[in-house]
Amino acid sequence: MEVAEEIEYEGLDPNAGLAAGITEHAVMFPVDSIKTRMQVFATSPSAVYTGIGNAFTRISSTEGMRALWRGVSSVIMGAGPAHAAMKELGGGNVAGNRNQWIATSLAGASATIASDALMNPFDVIKQRMQVHESQFRSALTCARTVYAREGLSAFYVSYPTTLTMTVPFTAVQFTAYEQLKALLNPSGTYSPISHIISGGLAGGVAGAVTTPLDVAKTLLQTRGQSTDPEIRGARGMMDAFRIILARDGWRGFGRGLAPRVLTFMPSNALCWLSYEFFKAAIRED
Repeated sequence: MEVAEEIEYEGLDPNAGLAAGITEHAVMFPVDSIKTRMQVFATSPSAVYTGIGNAFTRISSTEGMRALWRGVSSVIMGAGPAHAAMKELGGGNVAGNRNQWIATSLAGASATIASDALMNPFDVIKQRMQVHESQFRSALTCARTVYAREGLSAFYVSYPTTLTMTVPFTAVQFTAYEQLKALLNPSGTYSPISHIISGGLAGGVAGAVTTPLDVAKTLLQTRGQSTDPEIRGARGMMDAFRIILARDGWRGFGRGLAPRVLTFMPSNALCWLSYEFFKAAIRED
């Protein structure tokens, strides 16, 4: 789950939210794998893909369908700790907590920083396992190897970039959702179809707008498996931007745009639908 950029499922309903988040990311994981491969600056022609269909066909025919799911265990392992931490931080584990609105506000405000700090290493492991010809088949083996070769910093070199993505993603997503919802559902009543469409489109737009930052994040998170000295030496977001611009021009910042948008549309549609459902249910109580 590139998780920090999304509205937290956990903030909607603790247990159902965790299950929904894991399920959605597991289902969409092959698309996320394709996105990662399209964003990596590959030196081998066999690792260059022209689109989602081309990538899916070539990966499944040469490496098998299982290759598209490589790294999914890291997402599942990381979701539990991040969810539990947010719940505890928000006071969700305190029996008889009468100030649930305070807990919800606190959890929402701190979710980005805290969940990213917890999830960033798992995201690094996930992407290291997703790249073309990755030698890793186990998340634990990947974590041990990366730590031994590159140290703890390898798991957090992309953390500032990940946090930077959250601001424009959240702003664009909320603005787009409210505008689309007002257009499709002027009455403001609970309307699942309009919430799904508005949420999906808002997530797609936000995902598209923040793709350049995601390309930089991928470069930083997979730098240790590159044979290019310049990429391996990238120290942060500005280095990543410079390399992307020099290697691929401005179009390089759009790498993986289609699969990224496709990944965010269902996740945000589900999230907004869940949010509107619980909001309507509370009003009826």
